[in-house]
Amino acid sequence: MAEHRSMQRAALLDAARSLLSEGGTEALTFPALAERTGLARSSVYEYFRSRAAVVEELCEVDFPVWAAEVEAAMAAVDRPDGKVEAYVRKQLELVGDRRHRAVVAISASELDAGAREKIRAAHGGLVAMIVEALADLGQAEPRLGAMLLQGVVDAAVRRIELGAAEDPTAITEAAVAMALRGVRG
Repeated sequence: MAEHRSMQRAALLDAARSLLSEGGTEALTFPALAERTGLARSSVYEYFRSRAAVVEELCEVDFPVWAAEVEAAMAAVDRPDGKVEAYVRKQLELVGDRRHRAVVAISASELDAGAREKIRAAHGGLVAMIVEALADLGQAEPRLGAMLLQGVVDAAVRRIELGAAEDPTAITEAAVAMALRGVRG
């Protein structure tokens, strides 16, 4: 029974990811989740009490996976400037991943305070990954530098997500160049 519930919950989360990446937060409804999973709408409520609860669980499940990919890319490089480049490139590479599209859609949605706090904490963990590399590069205020660097990444993500006139590769290269020039002073 527990295994069945776990599989149903995973199917609901997978359906939520798809809905979010295809249609944004407006698409994430309990009737749509029920339709995608073949469950009765009332059954969806047995797993999640609200849309915010679905969103919170997606963040708890997906954000650590995404962050681990960024961390692994950084760990594969020895130099601090290489870590900065890996930090930017990996996040922008993940823009096409539907887990990322779901997280972006989630962050743009109206969430309760608890869900927003979980997202802020997860983003804080991402920013914390780069602080040491910035300190190694001689940044006087590496935590502030990390937050500003993440701002460059976030702006590039938005540009890619909007389907901007620029090619995603050009956006990535511009973000990497700007980040590296900025961290080197």
